[in-house]
This record gives sequence, C-alpha cells and structure tokens, in this order.
Amino acid sequence: MNRHLSESIPPPVLGRRLQGARKARGLTQKEVAESLGVARTTITALEKGERRTRPGELIQMAQLYGRPVGDFVGARDSVADFAAQFRAAVSKLGSQQAQDELQHAVAIFQQLCEDYQHLENLNEAPLIRNYPPRYATDGTSPEVAAEDVATAERHRLALGDGPFLNLREALANDVGLRVFSIDLPSRVAGMYSYMEEFGGCIAVNAVHPQERQRWSLAHEYGHFLTSRFRSEVSMLGGYGRSRSGERFADAFARCLLMPAAGLRRRFNELSRAARGRITAAEICQLAHHYFVSVEMMMLRLEELRLLPGGTWGRLHDRGFKVREAEGQSSLSPHSHGGRSLPLRYQYLAARAYEEGKLTEGELARLLRVDRVAARRLVQELAQSLFLQDEGQVAAIFIDLARSVSGRDEPAPQLTEVTGSFGGERSHIAEQSS
Repeated sequence: MNRHLSESIPPPVLGRRLQGARKARGLTQKEVAESLGVARTTITALEKGERRTRPGELIQMAQLYGRPVGDFVGARDSVADFAAQFRAAVSKLGSQQAQDELQHAVAIFQQLCEDYQHLENLNEAPLIRNYPPRYATDGTSPEVAAEDVATAERHRLALGDGPFLNLREALANDVGLRVFSIDLPSRVAGMYSYMEEFGGCIAVNAVHPQERQRWSLAHEYGHFLTSRFRSEVSMLGGYGRSRSGERFADAFARCLLMPAAGLRRRFNELSRAARGRITAAEICQLAHHYFVSVEMMMLRLEELRLLPGGTWGRLHDRGFKVREAEGQSSLSPHSHGGRSLPLRYQYLAARAYEEGKLTEGELARLLRVDRVAARRLVQELAQSLFLQDEGQVAAIFIDLARSVSGRDEPAPQLTEVTGSFGGERSHIAEQSS
C-alpha cells in the first residue's frame, strides 16, 4: 500500500472508522492489540486519532476486521461519532454483557448507514427526503396527540383509513427514511437516530416476529415525527415506558397501524356477519387483516370500546394460544420478503457492481452475504416475473447499469415461460423485443 493513502485522511476520521469496524466485528481493543502485537493503549490512541496509523497497521487491522483497506481511506463523508448518541441508553442496561451487545448492535447500525450513503454517492442517487415538519405535542395528552399525528400522517401519505401493510416500503420510499432489520439484543425492540449526513435511520429487531417488527417500526417513526433530533433505544417492558415520549410513540403505533374509523367499520362488518357473536377466531382474522399481533388488536379494540375492558387479560389467563387459533382460522402468512437490507440499498449495490464501481468482494460485503449469494441476488434484482393475459409467466431481464430515459435505448429482453400460471414450465423461449 502506498504510504500516502493512510496519510490522506485525518487521523480522527480514520480512528472513528477503525473503531466502528472493530465494534461491528465484535472485538475488544485488547483482542486487537494482541493480534497486532502492540499495547492496548496503542489501539486506543489510533481510534482517538491521537496517533497516525501506519500503513502496515492499517493493513493488519483491515484483514482482522474482514474489510478492504479502501473502506477506511476511501472518499467517504466524515460523520460525527454515531455511537455517542446511544451512550445514555447503553448505560441504562444492567449487565456489562447487555451493554456490550447493544454497543455491538449500534456499531453495525452505523456501518449500514455509512454503507447506504456510500452506495448513493457511487450511483449519484441521494435519498429524497420527504420529511414533514416536526409535530408539536406539548400541552396535549400523549394518546390524543398520537391520534392527531397518525391521522395527519395518513392523510399526508394518502393512506386512507385501511390497513397499512407496506409500512417499511412507504417509510423508505415516500418519507425517505433508512430502515434496517438487524439482530439486536432480545430486549431491544428497535433503535432510532437522526444525523444530518444520514437523515432519519431506524433499525428493528430481526429476531422478533414480523408483527412485532412492524409495531417497533411504527413506534420509532413516532419518535422521528416528534423528537427528531433525540436518538432512542426502545426496550420491551423496559425503562421509560411511563415517559410521555414513550407513551406517545406506543399510542402512535396503535393509531397508525389500526386507525379508529377504518377499524370500527371493519369490526362492525364482522360483528354483523357473526350476528353479534364475536369470537377469538374473528379477532385473529382482524389482526391478520391489519398485520398486527392478536394481543395488540384486542387491546386496541378495548381502547375503542368495541370489546369489554380486560378481554385480552382474561383470554391470556385462560391459556389462549394465539398460533393455534390462527392455524384453526387457516390464515395464510403475510409475504414480507425477510429482507434485512432496504430494497433500494440492494438495487444501488447491484447497479454499482454492474457498472464496475464495485468488485465482487465489495458487493458481497455490502450485501452481507458470500460471493455466490451476491451474484445470485444481482440476477434476481435484474429479473421481474409477471403474468401475461394468456396465463403465461414471462420475465423481463433488466440491465441495471443501462439508462432507460433515452429514446434510443433498446427495450428489455423478454423471456417467455410457457404453460399455465402455477403449472410446470415446458420450455423457455427467448425473444428479442
């Protein structure tokens, strides 16, 4: 490595990048120092920017962290210490192990945000921010304010009063938030942060059920709308639930995902169909319709006085099994894709790779998969299946690096898959359209 590369970046900036990569790898300063054969105080000095990193040291640490050297000395924007915004939340966790786990998760969260911005810079495609002004909730009870803000946001995003099934996509595409699903400590439901360089960023716990992840996402969105510049870590049954901000965020999630007017109408329709005899089966159907947990649906119905108070508690005490009830109702699972990375993030990575701006190794690292899976994902993103009028399945293969704005651009290649939809594929015929 040329010496000037390690000297082309200010030591504090390089130090922050090294620290973030170390934490994302789950290593302590002591472990890194032992691997490099130096004192721990040396690693501390390097990460604080108190001493310039030598080329050999940078190469060793890059190898140890499983990252290319270019990640540390490349032309990326300098950002403030992301982790500092979460120190108060980390300190409130009881055990040192829990604090270390959350610090590790924060480092991963930061790296994802930095990688997203890096991909935007490579593609010259910044994320468009359609942020509303911060909603003021002072002087109003959290529950009343939540209803007002949720109604205003549904109107702003033209959602009506029905189920909000594509929550993640809407917040990413229509609002301009960066949303990730990552492994977090089991007690952590989600995290929210705002930095001018990244904008609004949300991480929800990938370990939790999809209904819980959607709830956590709506909860963090409530923080973004009302306390934009204060980072948050939301805990399950943890500290702060009596705080006004947490009460608002919980109430906002209820109102956004289960709007009162639409839910009342849907409940009354079910009640008429069941001749007034609402059972747990109808509640399971209603929860599935809104893509929320049965518990949250029942509590919302109690709040709207559509069910007697304490209904959920009584069912729970009698040993009510939600999954068994859902199975008896023959409810098909929602399709959510299981994506940890935003779809736009994946497309940006694929396009940069197709244009030769990323090596295969860099693509795999950015997508958090191995090289074989990275190549497969690029192929999947470049292909779109659809059903033709004749009942046949066709696929359009898209050159992700080709502009489609010019008149002289050739049309996408059509691959026709003959046979009826859902049946066996008898043959594949490629056509030039």
